[in-house]
Amino acid sequence: MGGVARAAEESDDGALRLLALLAEGAPVADVAAAAGTADEQVRELALRVASAREVHRRREAGLSALLETARALASESDTGQVLDAIVRRARALLGTDLTYLTLHDPEHGDTYMRATDGSVSAAFQSVRLELGAGLGGLVASTRKPYWTADYWHDERFRHTSDIDGAVSEEGIIAICGTPLLVENDFVGVLFAANRSPRPFTREEVGLLGNLATLAAVTLVQTRALADAESALAALSEAHETVRQYADGIERAAAAHDRFASLVLGGGSVDDLTHAVVELLGGWAALVDEDGAVRSATPGAVVPEVFPELGSGRVVESGDVYGLAVATADERLATLFVGGAGELGDADRRTVERAGVVTALVLLFERQAADARQSARNRVVSELVGARGPAEDRVQLARSAGTDVESPYCLLVLRGDVGASTRALALSATAATGEGALVGAHDGDVVALVPGTDPDALARTVASRVGRRGEVTVSGVGPLTGVDAVPGAHEEAVRTVAALVALGHRGRGAAATHLGFAGLIVGADPDVAAYVARELGPLLDYDERRGTDLVGTLGAWFEAGRSPRHAATGLHVHVNTVAQRLERIGALLGSDWQEPERSLELQLALRMRRLLATP
Repeated sequence: MGGVARAAEESDDGALRLLALLAEGAPVADVAAAAGTADEQVRELALRVASAREVHRRREAGLSALLETARALASESDTGQVLDAIVRRARALLGTDLTYLTLHDPEHGDTYMRATDGSVSAAFQSVRLELGAGLGGLVASTRKPYWTADYWHDERFRHTSDIDGAVSEEGIIAICGTPLLVENDFVGVLFAANRSPRPFTREEVGLLGNLATLAAVTLVQTRALADAESALAALSEAHETVRQYADGIERAAAAHDRFASLVLGGGSVDDLTHAVVELLGGWAALVDEDGAVRSATPGAVVPEVFPELGSGRVVESGDVYGLAVATADERLATLFVGGAGELGDADRRTVERAGVVTALVLLFERQAADARQSARNRVVSELVGARGPAEDRVQLARSAGTDVESPYCLLVLRGDVGASTRALALSATAATGEGALVGAHDGDVVALVPGTDPDALARTVASRVGRRGEVTVSGVGPLTGVDAVPGAHEEAVRTVAALVALGHRGRGAAATHLGFAGLIVGADPDVAAYVARELGPLLDYDERRGTDLVGTLGAWFEAGRSPRHAATGLHVHVNTVAQRLERIGALLGSDWQEPERSLELQLALRMRRLLATP
């Protein structure tokens, strides 16, 4: 009885130790070691309880890890960071050599490597898996988890050279893969792998599946967040577009009102360029077709070279914008805008609208100028034709802004054949300035210009107007009163015709400065003045020095320009003649022996002899 009692006591003590270990949560190995002396039934029950507790503990740890993973993923908004976090957490929980995740590519019909942790092979990190090929392809096609302890000898899935090569380079032996599904839609595959043989327990497969589910949900959420952010950005962009459009409409309305008030108020091109600056900022300038700046606001920098304009649209060159101001069949000017930064569509339309208004303003100015010019034409015709009493004509000239009681000169301007008389009259008006009267008459342009030097006025006007085309100008004067106009006009017409006939087209001169031709076309030829103009320097020299350079010049011409024959006729040495000719050249200028000048000198010598004849 004593041995049985001791055995019972020992059995009770062993059971107590097992219960104590189980209560402490000891590992299964410790429980198994302590159960060696216990009753077989007790030992079996203790081991079952310990194993169950171990499974429970692992599940609890897995669930805790899942919750921690979910909390970590909830703070991520970037898809790439979410996927990287999932593969890192999966590797840590399962304790494998590496983990990786592939995503489905609907366009190519396969999956591609998206995230890895523990991988060392570049080929493995870039491999693409066909649906149905490899263990991942089997998971993708069946949408069920699969695992293998020995990849190379598992025939359940189809091996391909691409996949096997990548797996071999990474050194993988054991693989477990589970699908990422969202509402039965296949998203990708989450893998855990080892470089040595390893079985995967159902608990590990389940844990990887839970991570895959969590990954799929998180992935969808981050994608939805990205889509929402993208939609919000698109909405914000659309709102900005609408705002800009509304601003453009508002600016367009302001531009319309500003330009409309400008046109209705009879505004000028200066008003228009300033209005453009008020609307857009920067500077604006208007340049006519001759290159003259019609209007420019402060700070304007008109480009010397600009791309071709002609489409009616704004053309950009650097930070300057240009627009051709034109009607349906005529270009009137160019509008330049700059210094306002980049112009959007609405601002460009404002410039184009300004171009249309500018064309209207220029046309209005032209119509007004034509009306004024038509009135001047009538006044000029009245004066040239001597129509009506002199007093009436004086008042008519005065009403046109010209005082014919003060000295003035009459000019006749003749342009090229086919040239516009209207344009020539407008140019002459600008060239002659205030106080002048310019009008068209019988195909020419006639100008009554204050002044006393008709030759200087003719040359000045020819130079100014000639910048826009070849114009020949004759001058007569000085004149006073209206009765002198008809005769002066006739002389000026003859003079301008003589200028053209003598090859002096495009020049300006008075009849008195045409040489012998002036004696022919002039209304009152002054022979003495002609002789004085041509021979004056020689006559003055002879009078001061008591020499006879004039006689020497005449003898030289009569001797056929031979110094020796001239010396014989003058009864002097040939060297004396040579010296006198040198002095004559110094007094008359280097061109005195040119054919045209030589002819004028010979005629002057003959006229001088005629004047000396009693």
